[in-house]
Amino acid sequence: MRVSNIISISAISTSGVFAQGNNATGQLGDAAATTGNPAGKSVIAVLPEQAFYTGSLNGNVKGSVAATSGPDGVGVNYQVSFSNLPSEGGPFIYHIHVAPVPEDGNCTSTLAHLDQYIRGEDPSCDSTRPQSCQQGDLSGKYGKINGSAPYTASFHDPYTSLTEGAGAYIANRSVVFHFANKTRISCANFSVLSTNSTPTTYPSGTGGSSATPTSSPSIPVTAAAVALNVVKNLAIAPIVAGFLALL
Repeated sequence: MRVSNIISISAISTSGVFAQGNNATGQLGDAAATTGNPAGKSVIAVLPEQAFYTGSLNGNVKGSVAATSGPDGVGVNYQVSFSNLPSEGGPFIYHIHVAPVPEDGNCTSTLAHLDQYIRGEDPSCDSTRPQSCQQGDLSGKYGKINGSAPYTASFHDPYTSLTEGAGAYIANRSVVFHFANKTRISCANFSVLSTNSTPTTYPSGTGGSSATPTSSPSIPVTAAAVALNVVKNLAIAPIVAGFLALL
């Protein structure tokens, strides 16, 4: 076989790999938009004063992720605000994790990202196709945090839910804030603010982004959280988490 033919075959193979990466989706397909979210329901997760990360920080990252049911009950509107960011280690990322933060504040116990469609973290989320990303990968879909200036963002995510009992439901889950290398800096549980009011973000900041793309089968999320807490120290926890997402 000629060298030119070998190069040609290699190029075709390589382009196929890139195509597969760009078209990555979950084992159960792309995420579906959630509908029927209760009008006016709002939740918020506020980072605690004490960081989980024990390295060098000038105090914990301050901030919150607030969410309210989307227009006509489709998806969820988010308002994100973070400040007092580390001077290095970015771009910073944040996600909704499947399990809540336990009383001891251990962010590792929140397990993996909300990923009902079993997509996984690799390859990285393609922000031009948010439906193909993990539902909990908010920064992957709508923007990572570059630099250490205060950051705010507002966006609509169709693939998460505020309908209790839905697999995409977020109110009994948690938000985790990470360094770029995925080290967990801080985490907080969502709590329900109301069923008929607009969420408030705090603290306020400047800079950020907005996004508007257009979420999902259900799992018994309360039972899932309890079961995941039992197996959190076992090596099979990721497998169990994936299994529960299919229930």
